[in-house]
Amino acid sequence: MLQNLIDFFSTTGFSQVSVGMLIMWGIAAVLLYLAVAKGFEPLLLVPIAFGAVLANLPTRGMIDPVDPATFRLEARVEQHGEAVAGEPAADGTVTQTLHVTKMEGGLYDFISQGIKLELIPPLIFLGVGALTDFGPLIAMPRTLLLGAAAQAGVFLTFFSSFLLGFSPAQAASIGIIGGADGPTAIFLSNKLAPELLGAIAVAAYSYMSLVPLIQPPIMRLLTTEKERKIRMKSLRKVSKLEKLVFAMGVMVICVLLVPDATALIGMLMLGNFLRESGVTERLVKAAQNEIINVLTIFLGTSVGITMRADSFLAPATLKIIVLGVIAFCVSTATGVLMAKLMNMVSKTPINPLIGSAGVSAVPMAARVSHVEGQRADPGNYLMMHAMGPNVAGVIGTAVAAGFLISTLSGS
Repeated sequence: MLQNLIDFFSTTGFSQVSVGMLIMWGIAAVLLYLAVAKGFEPLLLVPIAFGAVLANLPTRGMIDPVDPATFRLEARVEQHGEAVAGEPAADGTVTQTLHVTKMEGGLYDFISQGIKLELIPPLIFLGVGALTDFGPLIAMPRTLLLGAAAQAGVFLTFFSSFLLGFSPAQAASIGIIGGADGPTAIFLSNKLAPELLGAIAVAAYSYMSLVPLIQPPIMRLLTTEKERKIRMKSLRKVSKLEKLVFAMGVMVICVLLVPDATALIGMLMLGNFLRESGVTERLVKAAQNEIINVLTIFLGTSVGITMRADSFLAPATLKIIVLGVIAFCVSTATGVLMAKLMNMVSKTPINPLIGSAGVSAVPMAARVSHVEGQRADPGNYLMMHAMGPNVAGVIGTAVAAGFLISTLSGS
């Protein structure tokens, strides 16, 4: 009887549970706590955490590497229902029949092809473009400098990662965490360092969700109370034509400068052009809702599926987590410092708090700038002003990613 129980137990998944799996369940529980209890980016962290749990279970039919050898195409010539190799039918026609053998693989081997084939991140940018108003950036174009300054964290961490022993391609993938743009981090990592994709994606999305905790201390440290109370002039109204020209013009310029950023920039501007054209309401609603929502589920769980204990619990992962938070903090700081520098040479003051919104976490970073401004002055409204550098950060991070891809592909 006891032997029968032992034999039965050995056939279940319980016998395959390891210490590493238990640790990963704990990490997934922390992510779920942040998402569900604290409300930090639940649309991203819940799918990632759920995928991480699945990745650390002895599943079947979920993660089975696709074997290309199982996929075969056969062609043969048929005449009157009988195969006659190499001979046409009596009337001179040749009929070819394709026989397809099933390709074997698990559910997420196929869903994750959307990442490996670089489909999901650009399509999410389509939804981001459809959801984002570029008006504040157009009305105050100098905030482009704040978005550009925030990329300092990307490149500083790139060099730091390289000095710590990572390859140039891996260092670039780690550095892009500083842009606080999950889809861009995944897009770049998949191209340059797919072996680090899970750790980089989790770091990028985790820090995006922790923007309200990470950024405010840095913002308060680098600004005075007087600076935080600066009230900015109301933005002018931007016309429909300006928005359409901006979307098309930025796409053309960015693609000409950095062709490797085409997939991200092109889809971002397509989504925004659809939004601002005013004649594609159905397409805009689809991009803003069904498309981006479905893709977010697939992207999050696909990222979580890569968090297997044997690959995730490694010294390199800890380094990536630490370097990622440094990158994010530096990007926040350089945005604020750039705003202070601009105030030294401009007669029209900028509230330095909006400089922190130069990272790509749209619209959370802009919201944090607004909240911090209201802490100092309850009557100060910075949300729309902060959206300018926030949008600039999205564009800047995508361009930086394209530059790194073009420079380091094959390294």
